[in-house]
Order: sequence, then structure tokens, then C-alpha cells
Amino acid sequence: MNVLHAWGYSSADAVQVSGGLINQTWRILTADGPLILQWLNTDIFSPLVHHDIALITNKLSEAGMVTPRLVPTLTGALWHTENGRTWRLMSEVGERTIQTIGTLTEAESAGHLVGRFHAALGLEQIAFQSVRPGAHDTVKHMETMAKAVRDHTDHRLAAPVKVVANEVERLWEQWPGDLSGGQRRVIHGDLKISNIRFSGERALALIDLDTMAMSTLDIELGDAMRSWCNAGGEDAAAGFDPSIFGAAMRGYAQGSANVPLKEEEFSRIASGVLRITLELSARFAADALNECYFGYDESFGGRGEHNLLRAQGQLALAKSVQAQLPQMVQLVQLAFDGAKD
Repeated sequence: MNVLHAWGYSSADAVQVSGGLINQTWRILTADGPLILQWLNTDIFSPLVHHDIALITNKLSEAGMVTPRLVPTLTGALWHTENGRTWRLMSEVGERTIQTIGTLTEAESAGHLVGRFHAALGLEQIAFQSVRPGAHDTVKHMETMAKAVRDHTDHRLAAPVKVVANEVERLWEQWPGDLSGGQRRVIHGDLKISNIRFSGERALALIDLDTMAMSTLDIELGDAMRSWCNAGGEDAAAGFDPSIFGAAMRGYAQGSANVPLKEEEFSRIASGVLRITLELSARFAADALNECYFGYDESFGGRGEHNLLRAQGQLALAKSVQAQLPQMVQLVQLAFDGAKD
């Protein structure tokens, strides 16, 4: 790819990596080994995010964790801009990416890795240079969905989207959690399972670090468990798997044991799963009508059709989570009680 000249590579084999909803990614085979080239979606992320990535990956490396590292250009820059596009090159970590968790060992290992990530960064308050405003402003996302339904009554998908929106709003009104306060810490911000690289069944490193921010644990782990415990992936919903949730919580509690959490933090995790699942359903429903944000697979018929399917899948998952909240609360308590022994 021509942009590689910025890093001193005249040519290299490139294979596009599928699965990303926002940035586009290629695996580059160079004489120095495999690297990861990404085209940053600057409609969503500022190039200044690379300073944040460099800062956090330095801290993770100093703590002994495996992490992708930015490869500076020949001029020492953290990114390269060409023809209006922003590109970055990063080291490759791990052997494989998974779309769904297949074993409890994978779940526990992934939880342990995330626990280590939070423990390594502690409660340090960082002023990130790139921040997505309202990334998990659930109330705002609900309002955006409602507005999309009002504004697009003549859209081809207006009727089925409205059905989803009504159900999401009903479940959100019944949500038992608390939106106020909470200990703020550095979070990854997008812990879907495909953002963890594995070696065998061992979770090795977190990738896609553009979404790091200061936020709360219930948001962070709510999003993670929403992804990990749904065997159907984001294009369907097979229901919430409590065995995966329990394994992940055991791993997380052990991984974060060096900087133990207070009960006021971990007691919010279960309701956080329901919150983020409903939030994502609302976001997909809104984009099924607005058709301007999430990437999509044309085999589903179009951006709207794919996002409607995703919204329906997340809604089904939310209903499954709601039904299992009491058991989830118990599993969290058992995990953190066990980490104290």
C-alpha cells in the first residue's frame, strides 16, 4: 500500500481484516514481521488519540503487560496523513481474534486480562487529548433513538424500528440501576471480545485503544459482559450465558486483586450489563433509520437492514439479561469474595 512509504516500506503484502465497525484495518507482511495498518475514521476520532494511545501503552508495558505499540513514521510522527486520510502502523500482538467466547477458560482469561489492565493503571486520573463526548450517555442515546423514530416515519424500516424502540424504552424505564456517581478510572471503552487478542485460550492483549477514557467500572464491564456472554454475536442473540459471566468475573476479580475494588464498584456490574445492552440496541435502532454511523455488511441488504438486525439482537439479549439479574448479582459477589481468600 502506497502510504507505507511514510514508514520506509516500499512494498508489502496487505490483507484487509474484517470485523471493524468504525476503522479499516489491514495486516501487513513486512521484512520486519507482521504489522497492523489502520485508516482512522476521523469523523469519530481525533488524530490526537495517538498521544493517548502512546501514553497508556507505555504505562502498560512498564507494568509488564503485552500491548500493541505505535510504530513511528520515518519523521518520528505517531500517525501519517495522506490525501485527507489519517493512517497509523502498530505492532501485532497475539495469534488470533475471536468473535464469540468458546470456552470458560477463554472467558476467565479475558476477565483476568481486563483486571490486570485496570490494576496496572490504578486510579490515576488522566486528561485524555481525544475524548468521544457522550460515548455512554445512555439517556442521550435513548433520546437520539426517539428522535430518529419521529424524524423518519417514511423510512422503509420505520415500522420494525419503532417496534424495537418501544420495547427498548419500556425496559429502560424499568432499569434498576443508578446513573449517579461512581469511582472514575481509566477504561478501555470498547471491550467487545474481538478487541482482545488471544494466544491459544490465553487472553494476551487489548487492542483498538481509541476509545480509552475516564469513566466507571459498570460501564466498562457492562459493555464487556454484553459482548462476551452473548454466544450469538452482535448480528444475533442466543441469550445471556451466566456460566461465561461467572467465569469472567472470577478472572477479573483475581486479575485486579492487587488493587482491590470497593463493593460500591463491583455491586453495579450486573445492572451495568443491562444498561449497556439497552444502550447499544438504541444506537443500532437509531442508525437503522439515520444510516450514517456504524459500518455494515452489504450481504444483509443495506446499512439500515444490518443495523435493524443488530438492534433486534441486542434487544433480545437485554430481555435475557433482565431475567437473570438476581443470579448475576450473586455471581459477582461470589467472584470478589473468592478473590479475597
